[in-house]
Amino acid sequence: MSISLCIEILLCVLLTATLGFCLVLERKLSAMRKGQDGLKVLIAELNGAIGAAGTSMRLLKSAASGAVEELDEKVNRARAAIDELSVLTASGDRIASRIERSLETQGGSSSVVLPAAADRLAGVRPRIVRSKLPLEQVTGGVR
Repeated sequence: MSISLCIEILLCVLLTATLGFCLVLERKLSAMRKGQDGLKVLIAELNGAIGAAGTSMRLLKSAASGAVEELDEKVNRARAAIDELSVLTASGDRIASRIERSLETQGGSSSVVLPAAADRLAGVRPRIVRSKLPLEQVTGGVR
């Protein structure tokens, strides 16, 4: 065998090895491209989910602020009702005291009935407790 034939055989073996390596490399590159396409799809889905979450957060924030405004309005109406009921109760107490004094000065027999009625009324008189806390503390600072 001549040297040129040995070199050509060696070159054929090396070219065959290179061809095999290129095939393996091509398979790996195609698998990587498929993975990259899948990753692109996954990233697009994540972007959509993030956008939807942002929209949901904005809607939730607007709903919460609407609820806070509604709650503030109801609290203010309740406080106004409490003030009105306090005035009415105080007025009723003053009227009852005046009637009681006038009956005592007249010395009528109704004075026995009036204290019993006053006792019954004292049992059903509403006890109004007004919160001394600021509105922000009551609502938990929700805005």
